[in-house]
Amino acid sequence: MRYMHKIRYYYSLVLTAVLVALANILCAQQDSSTAVKDTMPIIDYSQQDLPLLDNELQGTYEIGGINIVGAVNRDRNAIKSLAGFREGDKIQIPGTLIPKAIKSLWKLRLFEDVQIIAERFEGKVVFLQMILKERPVLSRYSYSGVKKSHHDDLNDIVNGVMSKGGIVTEDQKRLVTDKIKEHYMEKGKLDVEVKVKEVIDNTKKNTVRLEFEIDTKDRVKVEDIVINGNENISDRKVRKKMHNTKRKGTWFRKTKFIESGYEQDKKDVIIHYNKEGFRDAKIIKDTVYREVDGDIMVELDIKEGNRYFFRDIIWKGNSLYSDNQLTRVLGIDRGDIYNPELLENRLRFSQDGRDISSLFLDDGYLGFDVRPVEVAIENDSIDLEMRIFEGPQFVVDKVTIAGNDRTNEHVIRRELRTKPGQKFSRTDIMRSQRQIIGLGYFNPESLDIQTPVNQGRGTVDIAYTVEERPADQLELSAGYGGFNGLIGTLGVTFNNFSLANIRSRSSWSPLPQGDGQKLSLRAQSNSRFFRSYNFSLTEPWLGGKKPNSFTVGMVHSAFDYSTLGSGSLKITRGFVGLGTQLKWPDDFFVSNTTLNLERITLEDYDRGGFFVQENGRNIAIKEGSFNNFSLKQTFTRSSVSDPLYPRRGSRVSLSIQVTPPYSLFRGDDYYQLSEAEILQVEKDLTLEYGPAVPPTRAEILSEVQSIENAKKFEWLEYHKWRFDSEWYFNVYGKFVIAAKAKLGVLGTYNDEIGYSPFERFELGGDGLSNQSSGITGKDIISLRGYETSDLIQNRQGGATVYDKFTMELRYP
Repeated sequence: MRYMHKIRYYYSLVLTAVLVALANILCAQQDSSTAVKDTMPIIDYSQQDLPLLDNELQGTYEIGGINIVGAVNRDRNAIKSLAGFREGDKIQIPGTLIPKAIKSLWKLRLFEDVQIIAERFEGKVVFLQMILKERPVLSRYSYSGVKKSHHDDLNDIVNGVMSKGGIVTEDQKRLVTDKIKEHYMEKGKLDVEVKVKEVIDNTKKNTVRLEFEIDTKDRVKVEDIVINGNENISDRKVRKKMHNTKRKGTWFRKTKFIESGYEQDKKDVIIHYNKEGFRDAKIIKDTVYREVDGDIMVELDIKEGNRYFFRDIIWKGNSLYSDNQLTRVLGIDRGDIYNPELLENRLRFSQDGRDISSLFLDDGYLGFDVRPVEVAIENDSIDLEMRIFEGPQFVVDKVTIAGNDRTNEHVIRRELRTKPGQKFSRTDIMRSQRQIIGLGYFNPESLDIQTPVNQGRGTVDIAYTVEERPADQLELSAGYGGFNGLIGTLGVTFNNFSLANIRSRSSWSPLPQGDGQKLSLRAQSNSRFFRSYNFSLTEPWLGGKKPNSFTVGMVHSAFDYSTLGSGSLKITRGFVGLGTQLKWPDDFFVSNTTLNLERITLEDYDRGGFFVQENGRNIAIKEGSFNNFSLKQTFTRSSVSDPLYPRRGSRVSLSIQVTPPYSLFRGDDYYQLSEAEILQVEKDLTLEYGPAVPPTRAEILSEVQSIENAKKFEWLEYHKWRFDSEWYFNVYGKFVIAAKAKLGVLGTYNDEIGYSPFERFELGGDGLSNQSSGITGKDIISLRGYETSDLIQNRQGGATVYDKFTMELRYP
């Protein structure tokens, strides 16, 4: 490019000289009084040094016009603005303005060549011409040699460097090519080849399209990893620590070689050696080479050194806690294997809160620091001196909250454990962080906490910055259930509702929100046999001073199979609940008390689902109205890290639901019919059947038994116990193991009355709704792979005892 510029420069110089000489000859032959010369000298300003001009042409000129040549995709007025001059401006010839304009245009990297020449002179007016050669513009791009499923990733790479409608440079093409190669090399395709072809696009002037020809080649596999020099740690354990570099093994394990992953693996191997007490371990040589078949061989030469152990640990600078107290918290004894990582965790931060820093940071000593110093190394033993700097004690001054665009500040502030005037506490900050995330209104990844310190006042400010995220839920579904027909569901849950602003029109967007209340509405129907309506409202801070939640709700479900001759079932339930956060045994405990009143009405219901046992036989409950008045008490302890996708922590709950023991206040035979009542039943049946076909004795006894069961369970009595526990362990990266155990028992007060036909347990379905089996009045316990109708116990009215144990490997 520079060579071409020099040719243009010398050509311009010679041409200018010839034209100037010719102009002088012509001027001498013409009348000197002519105002405008017939032939004008051409003055060329390029990015090279300016040639000397004839003295006659030097001076100050007014720009009479600017003619732009070669601007295809660029706005001409914008080019003039970027050049720095317009028509009517004064310029000095020769001068610095035109060379400066050329440099400005050149720096934009929009043009391959820039020239500014004087087309002609009219007295003290000069007419300029800009000769530009634009760089080509990208119209589109395509790929060949790869599957279409790869295109999205490749598009992200290309769009990160260039864009459609933008200029195309060699640097951009080279950068995109390198990034595409890196993308496939990270997948183990070390021999990937990428070529970019620039093709003129004739659909639009001065545009090009890029064709990326990609040959990924086969994945380069690691044939073997040879370990030399390891005497104390086996080859298997060393290879196991190399998470990113795996040798050929089973068919189910992929092997690939990635340079960055391999470098990290070498560090991880040394870290593992350090944990085992080999503080001097190092990789003295590593070799990576290709075999004839293209696979990679890796060889590591390790120098283990000696294994070291802790000996004496001495504390210096501690005045708040004694040496024995600090040693007990540290939990490292004389003779333990020297493990720098364990030592650092016990000093700085441990997941279980067992570390030295917590003692001081939770007591306001924000400037606390401890430095372990190796004061003696003898044979295989190391003596440590823990040098402590306690510093002054800090008090919380201001607690600020930012970023809450929808949620009212008091909703966040009431969840915080950090209060102005309290001593600074790291544990309080961590707990406040967990509480904010637990609200579900904010993005956990964006939560930021800053602690600016005022050394002079001995105070610290705490600034919480949150980012709102959608918290409301909309459920809209429709499906065809064969016999049941079309089933539709419409539900909405507002998790950040504001009842106080319901009368404020400005707050309706679409509903008042920001006070942390939960409003849930749900309707479901198949238009033929089933309909259900649900409503609930929860105030998490009743009274606004303590985290006492108050919930009120109502549920109505109706199943009408009368057109099929199977009767109907109706259930209406209202409930009121009060939840309280406890401080003992710790403040992770919550108590919930719920008062339920439910009415279940069966009218000739002949679709099963509710049974009682008499004389070893299951007797179906088909007729009657049943009242379920119960009090439910639940104790829950939850320490999960995230309510939506827990990575660590646990959730344990124990509940008992009881009804009044009605049978203790009335005789054992209160439900039995008298002789007169039995005769009346017989008369009613005879009248219903007609004199031609009178009811049989069995039909009369069945009707009597049905009426007696309806009286027996008119007011349900039972006690029901449930225990649920969930434990989460973050095993690697985002992989989480979830261990769950669930138990349930339904008991009775009076053996003569027996177990309630309602409130039993059924396994199967998704467990998300008690509509899974088409029946309410039961606890549906989810069991993947089975519908509730698949298990024989469910078809016999459910069970009075259940247990379920689950182990899951989860990934978000």
